[in-house]
Amino acid sequence: MGKQKWKPGNMIYPLPAVLVTCRDKEGNENVFTVAWTGTVCTNPPMAYISVRPSRYSYHMIEETKEFVINLTTEDLAFATDYCGVVSGRDVDKFSKCNLHKQEADEVNVPMLVEAPVNIECRVREIHEYGSHTMFVADVLCVHADEKYMNELGKFELEKASPLAYSHGTYFGLGDYKGTFGYSVKKEGKKK
Repeated sequence: MGKQKWKPGNMIYPLPAVLVTCRDKEGNENVFTVAWTGTVCTNPPMAYISVRPSRYSYHMIEETKEFVINLTTEDLAFATDYCGVVSGRDVDKFSKCNLHKQEADEVNVPMLVEAPVNIECRVREIHEYGSHTMFVADVLCVHADEKYMNELGKFELEKASPLAYSHGTYFGLGDYKGTFGYSVKKEGKKK
C-alpha cells in the first residue's frame, strides 16, 4: 500500500483547539474558536493566531491589538465547537455556552474561568496572507488554574484533559507516553 498524493494543504495535525476572547473599543466582547495557533518564540515569549478577516472578532483584535488565548479541555468540547461555527454577531456565545468571564491583568479583554490556562497577548505584528491574517503577539501574562498543580507546585495540564483538533475532529490527548528527553535518559537517573 502506498501513499496518495494530494494538492497542497495544511495537514499539520493535531493542533490545540483554543477559545480566543477579545473586546473592541466600545466594550463589545466575543469568544471564538481558533485552531491556527501556536508558539512563535520562547524568549521573548510570543504566540500567534490566524484569523479570517470575515470573522466577527477580526475587527476587535485589529482595532485593540489585544486578545486572550484560552486553552480548552474535553469538558469544553461543545463550547469549542459552538464558538467556532456560530457568529458573535448573532448570539452571545458566553451565555449560550455558560462560559464565565474574568478580567485579564495586562490586557482589556476577558478570560475564561473554565479554561485551565489563559494567555494574555498583545499584537506585535500583523501579516495578511490569503485566507487568513496572522496576529503575532507578545505573551504578557499566563494564568494557570491552581487545581492542576501537584503537591510540588508543578502544573499538570494533562489532568485537565486538553482538547486537540485534527482535520475536522476533536480529540482528547490520550495516554502518557513519556516526558521530553525520556528517550536519552540513562537508567537510574531521576525522571
